[in-house]
Amino acid sequence: MNQKNLEYLKDQIKYTGFGEGFEAPLKRMMEIEKPAFKLVHETKFGTDKVEARMNFSKSKQTDMYFFNSYQVSVQKENNPDEAMKQTFYINKGNNITLKEAYNLMEGRSVNKDLTNKEGQLYNAWLQMDFKQSDDNGNFKIQQYHQNYGYDLEATLSKHPIKELENETYKSNLIDSLKKGNLQSATFQNEGSEQKQYIEANPRFKTINIYDSNMQRVDNRQSKTEKQSEAQSRSAKQEHKGQQQPIADEAPDIPKAKKKRKRPTIT
Repeated sequence: MNQKNLEYLKDQIKYTGFGEGFEAPLKRMMEIEKPAFKLVHETKFGTDKVEARMNFSKSKQTDMYFFNSYQVSVQKENNPDEAMKQTFYINKGNNITLKEAYNLMEGRSVNKDLTNKEGQLYNAWLQMDFKQSDDNGNFKIQQYHQNYGYDLEATLSKHPIKELENETYKSNLIDSLKKGNLQSATFQNEGSEQKQYIEANPRFKTINIYDSNMQRVDNRQSKTEKQSEAQSRSAKQEHKGQQQPIADEAPDIPKAKKKRKRPTIT
């Protein structure tokens, strides 16, 4: 068994968001030189059950193993008989983590540093297009590059958000939104403070704002934006009927803790 390969794969698993509990099953599969195998990870985000199946394969020429992809299945509490599935591929660059994958599957946007075919780094916002899917049933992921002109910090500055007054809180808020999280924020209005929830919306160069009941409160949303989002959510719900509008999410999701189970092998 290639020990360096084991350490590399162990780090890949860890930094893709699956934790540190897979060394033993990974080592066992590599020692018996199984040509291909899966490791299964189960967790929860809020009330949503999430299962990820990590796919590994052995090189035909050497003793090296590769972490190729992982398939995520999201099961809603109010629709336990259906699950939305999407496969995410592992690249040499900055991979999409499990939480980022979940956020994309929830319809939110994620900001990533990516690598093109020439090996050059570039930055882009990613968002899943629920109206387009490939032959394997995977939804297309749209990219909004730097030259698209979405400036998250400038967009946030247009709103009376208390956290922007503190550089540390501001940085944490921006980092969380870039990971695709639905993030709580304190809005100040005529001497009063109100807790609301926000998410990045690079396509329309704005942010989406929700109240404590997860109802959209941004009255400046354009007619085009409303129609586009309605069509996207309709397409997402029609895909096996498993997804609910974001307004149905519990308001404590941004702070929800993951519940881990022991890894399994298939």
